[in-house]
Amino acid sequence: MADTLALDALSKRYGDGPPVLSNLSRSFEPGTLTLLVGPNGAGKTTLLRLLAVQAYPTDGAVRYGEIDVHDDPYRYLQRVGLVHAGPELPEHLTAVELLEWILRSRGHWTEDEGPARIAAVLDRLRLDERRANLIGTYSSGMTQKAQVAAAFVAEPAVVLMDEPLRSLDTATTEATVDLIGEFVADGGLAVVASHLTDALRPLADEVVRLGEESPVSA
Repeated sequence: MADTLALDALSKRYGDGPPVLSNLSRSFEPGTLTLLVGPNGAGKTTLLRLLAVQAYPTDGAVRYGEIDVHDDPYRYLQRVGLVHAGPELPEHLTAVELLEWILRSRGHWTEDEGPARIAAVLDRLRLDERRANLIGTYSSGMTQKAQVAAAFVAEPAVVLMDEPLRSLDTATTEATVDLIGEFVADGGLAVVASHLTDALRPLADEVVRLGEESPVSA
């Protein structure tokens, strides 16, 4: 079961530039999907990077339950699945090897169930005959399938996804939307940024528009 993910007066600026995010306070609850929308440069990716401990706040804090995620990232990130803004996957591994490494590193690997769990998520996302090839040989769509599979394979409590539907074909887009919907229905906490809002808006409990003077919920 997920804990609440909370922003406490969170601000982020780069160098001497204007703040990308300013004094942002809100919470994301288990069993909900929050959809982040807004123009390029509005702060969607910055917010997700802060939530994923890939960037540090200028001021304020991000808390998961009682954990300050930037003070104790390991304990927090063990429960988080990520889809990055770019294809940040190890090119020297196959998709199967990547998912096995994730399961092992999070204590979810067993010889009896691990291979079947990997096969099930890759089958669902239609990453078929190339799953045993190196990720460095994949197309952008195949890399995105591997990213989505990596986010879900270890049964996370939280998923943070930046444009998860990018480069996916129609069938895999539908499969990914279904995975997200089932994850939230089972009590997971999802924060997703996407320009393809028509596919995800029906699942969203809250739509947060960034790039306004103050973020607006719809």
